[in-house]
Amino acid sequence: MITMPESSASQNNTVNESNETGNTSKSIRQDHATRKRVISKSVLGLISLFMLIPILIVLLSWTQPVADIWGHMREYVLPQVLKNTAILLLMVTVISGTIGTALAWLTSMYRFPGQRFFSWALMLPLAMPAYVLAFVTVGIVDFSGPLQTALRDFGVTTAIPSVRNVWGAGLILSLAFYPYVYLLARQAFLSQGRRAIEAGQMLGLSRGRVFFRLALPQALPWVIGGLLLASMETLADFGAVSVFNVDTFTTAIYKAWFGFFSLTTAAQLAALLIGVVFIVVLFEQYWQAKRGNTITQGSSQRFEVSKPAKLAMTLLCTLVFLIAFLIPFAQLIYWTAANFQQDFDARYIDFVTNSLMIASITTAFIAVLAIMIAWIKRQYPDKSTKLMTTLANLGYVVPGTVLAVGIFIPIAWLDNQLIAYGITSTQFLSGSVIVMLLALSTRFMTVSFQPVDRQLQRLTVNQEAAAKLLSDSPFQRWRQVMLPVLSPGVLTGLLMGFVEVMKEMPITLMTRRQGWDTLAVRVFEMTSEGMWGRAALPSLLIVLVGLIPVWILLRQSDKQG
Repeated sequence: MITMPESSASQNNTVNESNETGNTSKSIRQDHATRKRVISKSVLGLISLFMLIPILIVLLSWTQPVADIWGHMREYVLPQVLKNTAILLLMVTVISGTIGTALAWLTSMYRFPGQRFFSWALMLPLAMPAYVLAFVTVGIVDFSGPLQTALRDFGVTTAIPSVRNVWGAGLILSLAFYPYVYLLARQAFLSQGRRAIEAGQMLGLSRGRVFFRLALPQALPWVIGGLLLASMETLADFGAVSVFNVDTFTTAIYKAWFGFFSLTTAAQLAALLIGVVFIVVLFEQYWQAKRGNTITQGSSQRFEVSKPAKLAMTLLCTLVFLIAFLIPFAQLIYWTAANFQQDFDARYIDFVTNSLMIASITTAFIAVLAIMIAWIKRQYPDKSTKLMTTLANLGYVVPGTVLAVGIFIPIAWLDNQLIAYGITSTQFLSGSVIVMLLALSTRFMTVSFQPVDRQLQRLTVNQEAAAKLLSDSPFQRWRQVMLPVLSPGVLTGLLMGFVEVMKEMPITLMTRRQGWDTLAVRVFEMTSEGMWGRAALPSLLIVLVGLIPVWILLRQSDKQG
């Protein structure tokens, strides 16, 4: 019988123990990774479900029809609402598409006096909310406004037709939203550079024919993408159509809630609006897939034209810039100076404080959620994560009036349950800023998520590996490596989210408690009474804050060439 030496047996035992230890460690790491994956996916799922709740609540409202109110709605409200909505969408599509595409072509392809200035100045209307442009325009051209007053002083007695109708609203919304088309179309034209024109001229085409036969078809996905963004903003608008006394879905939802005192009817109208919005979203997704995510940089050289053509280009850009931004902005300054002593009082401290508070809390909340979602998306890039990420960012396409109704209904139900069980004696949840915070967070989640996600994509695999070598502590890795990479995106998301919350009108108007006013609510109250001058001060503050995201867009545009 052969016996193994004691040293060999000891070595075998050591090897077996090492293998068992290695297998155990591997199993522990796998279990830890599995738990981390399950927890991360669960968190993302809960966030997605939370974002879907308002939409589901609104859709489920059709299980409780209100026959008497709906009879009135079908006969007197819905026909006019559908007609006005169709007219507004058609006008915004045609006018904003024409203006935005034409200006993008001129500023990207031709050299004329003021071209460098107009290339960025034509984006400034983005800083002015549509409801501000609306009431300033009405205040200027009304019978008692400065325009008609000046005309009467010069002996012109012919009255200017009223603009407070669906046609006036369509024109103003087009001027407010054309920068969406301008921005995307200009990126597309810059990517083509001189190549499109030179190729067309080699085929014997004039520059006009080159535009229609070569450049425009290639840029069409970007142009349509901008038009669909403008269409979604049109469907979501509440303040501008209120100024023009035009009934749309958003105003009908507001009247159903605060006029008929029927949340169910408001929710059912909101469900109809969601159907229209989702049709637009489907078109947007289709054209986004066609245009892709990358833009190649073309030649930055521009064509010279004749002096009359240069003058015409400068005049066109100047006219649009004056009407869409400079004249309204100057009028705001004039009204603010004229009414400052009368209008400014201690209440404005509350208006500004409330606006800053809700904007700060909301942006901080959605920034944290945005970082979590972006990180989970990066760590687990599968189909389920992609779907949940899309659902978590769905709120931006849903109008504020819809979210206000969809959030308020379950919160009010929860309040009633707490009262029924004797936990509380008042509806303290629905009477607080919680409803407003949740609705605003749902609406503007994607505003913070997009810059954070884009910034996180710049983090390479090697950087992640280096972070793990630097420290075993996840906190230290985040502080030393991740946060420096993420900070530009987080800062951009915070700024843009802050501005969007400051400008938002329907959510703050419909979900605030009595007496809790913001700058946007102040604008609505003053314009509802036709006090254009007294609405100027809060509007000017909102516009000045609104210049921040425009500045960010300009910086990004400069980086792209």
